Amino acid sequence: MVPAVTSTREFMAAAAGPIGALGGSFYFAPSTVATGKEHGLDGFRFYFLGRGGVLGDVEAQVVASAFGYFNPAIVEKMWNTAREKMAPREAARLYLHCAHELARERLAGTEGLEALCAAAETINAAIEPSGLALYAGIDAQPLPDDAPARALHLIAVLREARGSAHLLAVRAAGLSARAAHQIKRPGDVQSFGWEELAVTDEDRSRHARAEAITDDILEPAFATVDERGREALRRGLERIGAALA
Repeated sequence: MVPAVTSTREFMAAAAGPIGALGGSFYFAPSTVATGKEHGLDGFRFYFLGRGGVLGDVEAQVVASAFGYFNPAIVEKMWNTAREKMAPREAARLYLHCAHELARERLAGTEGLEALCAAAETINAAIEPSGLALYAGIDAQPLPDDAPARALHLIAVLREARGSAHLLAVRAAGLSARAAHQIKRPGDVQSFGWEELAVTDEDRSRHARAEAITDDILEPAFATVDERGREALRRGLERIGAALA
């Protein structure tokens, strides 16, 4: 459940978790994985090529920079072997199509999607994309017209906005992306291609600073929605979460 809030920072904090979870809900959904396999891509390769394909047919180093938290050797292997099967831009369009189809299947009839879309579009229109490469890439993709697909698409866009801003903030705080990932998601260190690090109290302090900087980057955009818009986003995220659970 997304709690009701008052300040912009509280609004952002309450929305961040649901946006992160729901914005990536289609990544490894059975229907997405099945679509990837139809094109010769396993789930992991479709993830890298589909999510990173918004950057275009670039070198693996560029994708590793935008993704941030993966061992670059993993990115290079997944990206290069995947783009032998499919053009990155084509994969990106197909990956988002998987999100749209999942939404059409699961969110049809969900109340409040139009209001959520209106609030999300207001926020998104106010985000400054400078330095946020992966966000800028997905934001450049066309929005679907129907409310279910449009809603999940916009949530995925806002997910990349925070992810890209946080990566920028991590570096600004003087912390490596690898250390930041271990602090935030310690259970996923090996699956991202790393061995565990010995993180220090200083690392944790820098990570907390990075979280605050992330909010600094995005707060002006989230401040553009009024109380009605906040409530529409809050309730919409709750309903979508229940529908996709």
